[in-house]
Amino acid sequence: MAKYSIVRFYRSAGIRSRVIKAGLTLEEAQEHCQNPETSSRTCTNAVGRRRTRQLGDWFDGYREE
Repeated sequence: MAKYSIVRFYRSAGIRSRVIKAGLTLEEAQEHCQNPETSSRTCTNAVGRRRTRQLGDWFDGYREE
């Protein structure tokens, strides 16, 4: 069975994407990415808003390991 990683991508070319979770099933990866808190455009929590202020636009995506 394939495993997936959650990758945080940033709009700024100067900030590299990074893996924030690994070893997930496809369903787990999709569920994570459907959460509104996994994008700078839809997050409402303090951590996400602070990340956006400091680093600019970002979102979480997934890829097969």
